[in-house]
Order: sequence, then C-alpha cells, then structure tokens
Amino acid sequence: MKIATLNPFMRTLTFFVFSLLLFGSCKEVSKAQKEITSAENSEPLASDWIFLFDGTSTEGWRGYNMETLPPGWIIKDSVLTYDTQLGLEQNYKGGKDILYGLEEFENFELYLEWKLPKGGNSGIFYHVKEGYDAPPVVAPEYQLIDDENYASIHDLTAYNTSLGYTEKPEELKPLQQTGADYAMHPPSPNKTLHPVGEWNASKIVFTPSRVEHWLNGELIVSFVPWDAAWEAKKNSDKWKNSPAYGSFKTGYIALQDHASPIWFRNIKIKKL
Repeated sequence: MKIATLNPFMRTLTFFVFSLLLFGSCKEVSKAQKEITSAENSEPLASDWIFLFDGTSTEGWRGYNMETLPPGWIIKDSVLTYDTQLGLEQNYKGGKDILYGLEEFENFELYLEWKLPKGGNSGIFYHVKEGYDAPPVVAPEYQLIDDENYASIHDLTAYNTSLGYTEKPEELKPLQQTGADYAMHPPSPNKTLHPVGEWNASKIVFTPSRVEHWLNGELIVSFVPWDAAWEAKKNSDKWKNSPAYGSFKTGYIALQDHASPIWFRNIKIKKL
C-alpha cells in the first residue's frame, strides 16, 4: 500500500518509524567506522618502520669514524655478515665497528635479529657520536655474547680483576651477558636465549622516561636514563673514567665486531 493512501495519522507514524530506522543505521555505520579507525591507529603501520638493513643493500652503513665499510662486512644470503677470514685476508688493522650514518635517532624502537658462533661477542649501540676511540666509550650497548661458552674460550680473569671482580673473575658476569645494558644493568636471569648458531630477536625501546631491552619477545631490562640511580651506576664502575658515556640524547645506531663472525638481519627502527 502506498503511503499516499494512508490517513494523516498513519502517514506520520510510518515516517517516524522510518526515520528511527535510518538514524539507527547511520549510528551503527559511524560506530563501526570509529572502531576500524581506532584499530588501525593502535597497530604499528608498516610505513612507521625505517629499514636500516633489508637484506639487499648496505647503503648508509660505514665504519665508525670512516667513510666506507671496513673489510669483512658483506651481505651473504641476504644477511649482514662480518666475515673474519675476509677481514684477515686484507690485512686490515683499523676499527671494525659499523654504524648507520644516514640519520641520527633520539627516541625510538629498534628491532633486529642476530646470531653468533660459539664464543662470539658483539653489541648494539645507540646515541652514538663519532670522534671517540670507539662506540663503547660514548654510547650505551645492548650486549650480544655467547653466555654459555664465552668464558671457557676467552680468559676473562685479568679484565674482570681490573674492574674489581675479585670473586670468580674468570666467569662472565651478569652485567656482561646477552641483553644487558653493558656494565650498567643486568638482564633477567630467566631470559630465553637461543643457542649459538640460531637466530635471536632483540628490541630496544628508548624514551627519556624509560629504556627497555627485549629478547625473543620478553622484557629483560628496564631502567630510567639519566636519573640519580643511572648517574651513580655510571660513575661507580667501568664508565667512571668515560665522561661522555651515555651523555648524548641523539645519535647513530651502531653494531660491534669483536673479533668473531656475526650475522644480522631485519634491522628496522621506528621513531617515537
């Protein structure tokens, strides 16, 4: 039946009901759209990530205090690799630490995957500045090392004794183990570290109010940078004679070679 044939009361009632249905439908569409928008905003967008190494190019990477990559750093099977034999063949005597030199970063989330050989040792640095002897004296380090085997292959006694470790100086100390904020904050003793030769995933989140170290999806270190406790740690141990250590609030991302092979892949960073 057409609306025009209804009496005035029925026409008014029909129009009112139709308006309510239309308004409710619009509200549901609007609500659904808001939920979609909210979900999109809560998830990291692919465009937020800056790939420092994507497996195809070493563009942007160079040696610390250098203009080119040191010998030995190559791409092999889409992996950023330090080949010790290649470095030795070229009789190179300079530094082997490398940095991503296209941009400095302040607050960030850095993600990468890595693996070491037996007895391997490396590290990830941030807020790196050049002009110093090497990244460790100026920049905080996320330690990468073979926790299980390193001390049985390398003699740590003299080094640890020089740092004041008188009890079992031959052992790898918690502040020196994988995931530590090296010589500052030890990692959780319950961390999950995959064996040598297997890939591990690390993440560093830096903000002025909180720094986080993650390993294989687990939070293993958390601290506040530059507060009184941080200053006390910095001035009481390894860095007490390194006045520039950790003082910069922006800088480069760097990777360490420590005379052993090392493999990195999927290196990406997101500004916070």
